[in-house]
Amino acid sequence: MNKTQKTLLVPMMIMIGMFSVLGFAVGIDAFFIPFVKKAFGISNTMSYLVLTATYSSFVIFSVPSGVLIKRVGYKGGMVSAFGLLAVSFFLVGLAANMHNYPLFLGALFVNGMGRVLLNAAVNPYITILGPTESAAKRISIMGISNKISYAVASLILAMFLNLSDVRMEDTTVPFYIIAAIVLVMGLASFFAPLPDIKAEGEDASADETVSKNVAVANSKKSILQLPHLVLGVLAYFFYTGVEVTALSSINHYASELGLSNPQNYVWYASGSMIIGYILGVILIPKRLSQIMALRLSAALGIVLCIVILLVPSNISIYFVALFGLANALILPAIWPLSLADLGKFTKLGSGLLVTGGLGGGIIPLVYGMAVDAISSSQLAYIVCLLPYVFILYFGLHGYKLRAK
Repeated sequence: MNKTQKTLLVPMMIMIGMFSVLGFAVGIDAFFIPFVKKAFGISNTMSYLVLTATYSSFVIFSVPSGVLIKRVGYKGGMVSAFGLLAVSFFLVGLAANMHNYPLFLGALFVNGMGRVLLNAAVNPYITILGPTESAAKRISIMGISNKISYAVASLILAMFLNLSDVRMEDTTVPFYIIAAIVLVMGLASFFAPLPDIKAEGEDASADETVSKNVAVANSKKSILQLPHLVLGVLAYFFYTGVEVTALSSINHYASELGLSNPQNYVWYASGSMIIGYILGVILIPKRLSQIMALRLSAALGIVLCIVILLVPSNISIYFVALFGLANALILPAIWPLSLADLGKFTKLGSGLLVTGGLGGGIIPLVYGMAVDAISSSQLAYIVCLLPYVFILYFGLHGYKLRAK
């Protein structure tokens, strides 16, 4: 281990912990889709409002989160995010005890705010923590812990909640405990030894030599004048949409097919995603560039969409799980490619990029509507085709565009 690697070790370990919290929070949402449907006796579309309530905060709070991080720094943003997450988990327990669906959705909205802020702080931090060309590798390492935590969330909740005997009151104590744990993690992150780092040209007042693209970005008055970032937001929108659709629907699809232990199928999706992350750690950047990884991943997603529509349903669910493999290296590539050359707009750009996370609420909702409309969970996966096509466009051309 060289000197640089030793310097990055402690911050990397802390980031792994934070990515684990993000994965756990997303996993809770996925578990609740079939759960709340049975608990409240609602339709597929209404059950996916769990995701919409969470991800609508990505539009409302993403830009303010960038402003907040610009004021308090990445570390301050992380600490604040843990505070919001702790409050949200407490409110989930309270809403469950009251059997109040609107309050439950409100609690998930606060949860989304915490995730927005944590994403906006953690992802750019890990991106600029080391060399840009290996950013996807570092994010892949984070992704492994994230997706393990995602699957573990369903397993832990399954210990307290029985889908065959649904009682919302059973969630009260577990979520109060989770709230306390997250609050402790927030306090720990406050005292964590995280170095204060900045992207190239981020400190506009500093007397430093920057690249031509950064200089052009710093000369702009609006962040919307940076085309590769705007396209990156759209790519991130579609990415979160297909990722959350696959992860949140696979358990429901397995249950619909009458498969045994349907709550465990999220492990297949998370497992394939972890395999993708491991490949990223091994191959990027020495054997595979992060942009080529993005292109191959998008192409695989397109192929999987077509295969899912054509094969028998009891086989198609395993191709749904393979969406995890296709999705694994998309986010690790989108972040560094979108945040490249932003200069003084880096923190605000991070907040804007998180806006794309709304896709995790919109596309699964469209999927749920498609299931209700055509009465086929299998054929409804066609909604994932367009997102992968756009991601491929971003990987081929969109990321190259720069302000002039």
